[in-house]
Amino acid sequence: MNKQTYREINETIYSEKLDNGLSVFLLPKPEMAKAYGIFSTNYGSIDQTFVPLGETEETSVPEGVAHFLEHKLFEKEDRDVFADFGKQGASPNAYTSFTKTAYLFSATANIEKNVETLIDFVQDPYFSEKSVEKEKGIISQEIKMYDDQPDWQSFMGTIKSMFHHHPVKIDIAGTVESITSITKDDLYTCYHTFYHPENMSLFVAGNFDAEKMMDMIKLNQRNKTFKEMEELMRNFPEEPEDVAMKENKITMPVSIPKCTIGIKESSAELDKDEFLRKDLLGGMVLSHFFSRGGPFYQELYKDNLIDDSFYFETNLEKNFGYTLIGSNTDKPEEFSKRVMELLLSTKEAEFTEEEFSRMKKKKIGQMLRSMNSLEFIANKFTAYHTMGINLFEIIPEIQKLTLKDANLFMKNWISKNRLSACTISAE
Repeated sequence: MNKQTYREINETIYSEKLDNGLSVFLLPKPEMAKAYGIFSTNYGSIDQTFVPLGETEETSVPEGVAHFLEHKLFEKEDRDVFADFGKQGASPNAYTSFTKTAYLFSATANIEKNVETLIDFVQDPYFSEKSVEKEKGIISQEIKMYDDQPDWQSFMGTIKSMFHHHPVKIDIAGTVESITSITKDDLYTCYHTFYHPENMSLFVAGNFDAEKMMDMIKLNQRNKTFKEMEELMRNFPEEPEDVAMKENKITMPVSIPKCTIGIKESSAELDKDEFLRKDLLGGMVLSHFFSRGGPFYQELYKDNLIDDSFYFETNLEKNFGYTLIGSNTDKPEEFSKRVMELLLSTKEAEFTEEEFSRMKKKKIGQMLRSMNSLEFIANKFTAYHTMGINLFEIIPEIQKLTLKDANLFMKNWISKNRLSACTISAE
């Protein structure tokens, strides 16, 4: 077991790559009352076309399989896993994103037992024709529920306006039509391909003994057998740099219109260093301009174009990325026009040393505050781990960024052909 101490953030992490390929990370924090565990696979809704483990021919599965699989793993032949966690005083959950599926729990007692339950239920799939058919009705209702949520429709509407072909434009849960064609065999094919330990990581943080926990995990994994892992072959369509639609107008029953501006950040595959630089600078630049103290926020607020619902977020992945800036607004057309004008004006902007130094300090401060959250550490660590990046080494990377890096980023950040707008307005 490897032990690494990071004195500048006062954290010690234990890690080991097990014989079956599983990456295990343990962050004991005896000062915490609870523990948080997350067992995740590098597999999400965009992974629809791939070569199954043990085969040579490429296959494509229906939209929504990853999310469907997440639901089904909680249901066993003789019980529901939620009840197992409940008896052990734990609160379990799971989520599927575009690129990841994660299973998690938080608890204040029985930590080792809950970690074992987490590993065991994810590594013990049970799917029957009957249970798959039953789940289709449940997920159909979930999809229809999201169809009625303006915030979700605004989010997906903006994503769809940006991307031509990339499967990120497809709703994570799929469609009512696509899930009707999902079979038990589809679930097993995706499970055995993407839920191999080599493609997964386990992160546990909180109040426990690291050596006892690692011994339990290793014993648990030694008692299970897995096929030999092969290189995962995933296929994604070529994606142009420009957006698919300049505007996407959606009508649904809302009292106040919503408008979201999308920036199509990336459609090329990024290596580790390029990814990290772009990821850090994108967040810093966005926060500089659009946080409550930022110049762009102040302009929009002064002209009554935004309210307390205003938000911004950026999400960069290995082979796609996007930034969203949105708000409820009585003047969606003016909001859209002004935000795009402000964004395009950044091509001529240059930061001073003082401004960039302030931006770096702010980013480091945000990171340090976030380190108080077990959930943040576990989720962010595992997300970066898939890119070969260590979360605990991020602060030195922020400090290494230069004014030249920031101003070069600004020159290439915005172009007119990578901006789109999605408006939700009343019918």
